[in-house]
Amino acid sequence: MEYRVASLFAGIGGIDLGFKQAGFNIVWANEIDKFACATYKANLGGDHLVNCDIRRVNENDIPDFDVLVAGFPCQPFSIAGKQRGFCDDRGQLFFEIKRIIKAKKPNVVFLENVANLIEHDNGKSFEQVYLSLMEEGYIVRYSTQNPKTHANIPQQRNRVFIVAFLDLEHCNKFKYPEEIPLITKISDIINIHEKHDNVYYYTNTHPLYSEMCKKIKDKGLIHRINDYGISKSGYEICPTLTANMGTYPDRVHIIKDDYGIRKLTPYECILLQGYPKQYKFPKGITLQQAYKQIGNSVCVPIIYNIALNILKSLKIE
Repeated sequence: MEYRVASLFAGIGGIDLGFKQAGFNIVWANEIDKFACATYKANLGGDHLVNCDIRRVNENDIPDFDVLVAGFPCQPFSIAGKQRGFCDDRGQLFFEIKRIIKAKKPNVVFLENVANLIEHDNGKSFEQVYLSLMEEGYIVRYSTQNPKTHANIPQQRNRVFIVAFLDLEHCNKFKYPEEIPLITKISDIINIHEKHDNVYYYTNTHPLYSEMCKKIKDKGLIHRINDYGISKSGYEICPTLTANMGTYPDRVHIIKDDYGIRKLTPYECILLQGYPKQYKFPKGITLQQAYKQIGNSVCVPIIYNIALNILKSLKIE
């Protein structure tokens, strides 16, 4: 049996790709950002993708499905944002998920968000999500996972993954993937001997260039610029890739290679999210849009591993 997935807040398709790799069939997806939709379509096809505001989606127009997946907006719950939670319009979008769950009653619900969702507002935000699922008859499980501990990818990106089942037997059979050793290094993903387009390199016209030259000595280590300046020492594990890479050009992490000090390219960033090398950004997608899309996305191998365990739990002999 091929289990069907409906995807909300699909972005460029990271969650959908992970479930597809695990053997699920993506029958319907929704995303509001037309540029993210273009990247999604270029890689996963677009016949099943609806580009519109989720608040305009009529649940009766969604085809039947077995699993609902959603990486709902994380900015309202992130420590990097204002943390307005459900008082933020984007936080309110969780209740659109609840609306569709109530109408369609899928066997499984899979949700992804920042790990801080658990602690936000003294745990009240997470409690609301948890209770909302319980009210619809779901048994809820959750786990925080990180690429560096669960996907053999050198990126620090702690996220909470919620899996909820209607069937107790399915839930009892489900287990979250356990930690695995981190073997992959930054150097396995980023080739410091390769010359890139000049657009990625900093020059002496940049106000921080002199400081960069003083602080960034070691090739191959990731550095970052934040509100306090440039990191004093490099990171062997890439700090979290964030959506504001597309809003503030200096928020793209930087590295020293054989040719100078430069930003990570979008394709290096997407590899640090565990996407396959053939994943592409179509013509018309700007650098800013590509960086934003990556920062808003997910670590694909983590999704794949969880999806595989969901599939195993549904296949009860």
